[in-house]
Amino acid sequence: MIDVTVENFEDEVVAASMNVPVLVDFWAPWCGPCKSLGPVLEKLETEYAGRFKLAKIDSDQEQQIASMFGIRSIPTCVLLMEGRPVDGFMGALPEGQVRAFLDKHIPSAEAIESGIEEDDAMQALSSGDADTALEKLQHAVATDPGNDDARFDYVKLLLQLGHDDDAKVAFAPVIAKAAGSLRLGALKTWMDAIDFVASSASGAGVEAEFDTKIAANKRDFDARYARARLLMVQQRWTEAMDELLEILMRDKAWGEEAARKTYVSILEIIEPPKVKVAEGQIPPEDPVVASYRRRLSSVVLS
Repeated sequence: MIDVTVENFEDEVVAASMNVPVLVDFWAPWCGPCKSLGPVLEKLETEYAGRFKLAKIDSDQEQQIASMFGIRSIPTCVLLMEGRPVDGFMGALPEGQVRAFLDKHIPSAEAIESGIEEDDAMQALSSGDADTALEKLQHAVATDPGNDDARFDYVKLLLQLGHDDDAKVAFAPVIAKAAGSLRLGALKTWMDAIDFVASSASGAGVEAEFDTKIAANKRDFDARYARARLLMVQQRWTEAMDELLEILMRDKAWGEEAARKTYVSILEIIEPPKVKVAEGQIPPEDPVVASYRRRLSSVVLS
């Protein structure tokens, strides 16, 4: 808990909220309800162990800040995240209601630990340590099964390393979400391609068979799409997208837009993790992804 004045407001509230939620408690020494709410807030700050920061502002002494927030009565609490007010409440709520308010916005301890493990995994992966990355992503998913970003990275890495069966097991808890999520749907598209190739490929010469069919008929979209799926399984991503573009240039709607949907899935798969940048800046886009996005737009919109 920290007492905030106009002098330290920017650092202790606005800047701090970029890293951790800040609950601002507007109070006054003469306010009876404030005296009952204050200990509850301090107890919860200790219990939440760094998951939020409590800032107390004497509204009588710091009228400029109180006016800025439009405070009309006290106690009033305002929660700031990433520099902006996101919610608040008035009055001396009982502990259970304050806890419910916090839990609506503040990540659980498990979610925070999972996020840290995920960040560490990406660091390990960027340095070429796939084994450590896999271990940390597995722990991230186990710690917070609802962390779909960590699960995406975990399943993706398993598939990249050829651990297809493990990937299917890890993906099973979210398979129902695949239809409504571009990223999870992309993983399903990849695994469906693996299953297709495993069940239909007729040996090492299968790509040559597709090439022969395509050479005989440029509009043999079944052969082109099968070849694109084979290239996906081989993780020859740009070649797979090139093949899908050949379909799209001839028939955008073929197969209920299967070529476009698969192309978009590949873009989701090969999109590298976003680089963290300063507030207000836009992360740089991967040149390969950017190029193939433009090519897709050019074909689809032509």
